Amino acid sequence: MKSKRTIVSLLLLASAAFSVVPALTVSAQDSLIENLCLVTDKGKVNDGTFNQFAHDGAVRASEEFGLNYDYIETVAETDYAKNIDTCVSEGYKAIITVGFLIADATRAAAIAHPDVYFIGVDQFVGPDADGNAAPTNWVGLQFREDQGGFLAGALAAQMSESGIIAGVYGIDIPPVRKFRNGFENGAKFINPDITILGTYNDSFIKPDVGGANANQFIGEGADVILGAGGLTGSGGILTAAAAGVYVIGVDQDEYNTTFGGGTSPGADKVITSAVKRVDQAVYLSVQTLVDGGADFNGGGIAIFSAENGGIGFAPAHDSDVPEEVTEYMNDILIGLKHGWIETGVDPVTGDLLPE
Repeated sequence: MKSKRTIVSLLLLASAAFSVVPALTVSAQDSLIENLCLVTDKGKVNDGTFNQFAHDGAVRASEEFGLNYDYIETVAETDYAKNIDTCVSEGYKAIITVGFLIADATRAAAIAHPDVYFIGVDQFVGPDADGNAAPTNWVGLQFREDQGGFLAGALAAQMSESGIIAGVYGIDIPPVRKFRNGFENGAKFINPDITILGTYNDSFIKPDVGGANANQFIGEGADVILGAGGLTGSGGILTAAAAGVYVIGVDQDEYNTTFGGGTSPGADKVITSAVKRVDQAVYLSVQTLVDGGADFNGGGIAIFSAENGGIGFAPAHDSDVPEEVTEYMNDILIGLKHGWIETGVDPVTGDLLPE
């Protein structure tokens, strides 16, 4: 019987005979916008979070498409509406807002200014509580966290020596559920008999609780731990890495953020992070407006996945992940991109799909 590694490799070889990469086309003459403004969530554009990645995507888009670009860094949540209004009053026709906390202010601004386009990072755009449709000049950028989790689980299973891995999670909401179920299915893709531990928590901002979770899992034999729960998850992987256990981050490359670019204890135990490519999502969303708006999907959400480069995994950095394992991870990523490998997770709810 052929192994899954062999099957994925054969699929890659077969696809090489007929795969064609489409050329990038930009119809600048059809552009709906000439400028671009970004409003951060609390924080700066160099803070190593979604603010920075959204800014990176906006900078790339502005340079490639010849757009005038500026940004406003939010100090407090009470400034959201004011900062958005500043972008509008200064004549910007496309405004990027970062994070789910700024979604209400973005919705209100989109309703008040129908001639301005709004791109909401990690925002769900749909009917409000009264059933009113979302404004068609506002799109929410969502991600296939289940694919990122699947990649993390596949690597965890290959690096585990004990056959026991674990996850420290935040609140049980769809994005976190997608990470968890994707992680567990990815691990089983490699080793159907693997033991997987995990727990949800009631907060995203309790690193001490995440650390306690990690210590418990280490005591139960886990030798690879995923943290998917904001500061709670990051607290878990900081604790685990300092104890000599392999760890995996999420959203951004936590080697650079949580572990200070290799300066924090245990940084050499960070084997990867399941990355949401916010920069790519912002760039592609701006491109839809430059190309005339046909693919803008206003009033709804745009999904970013392995297929369009919205999901990936971070490099191994200082850890001892073998090169052949990294090569196989790239094969799995390509399999997810082309649909040859399915996560078995509902991409909206995060629930497990029937086998």
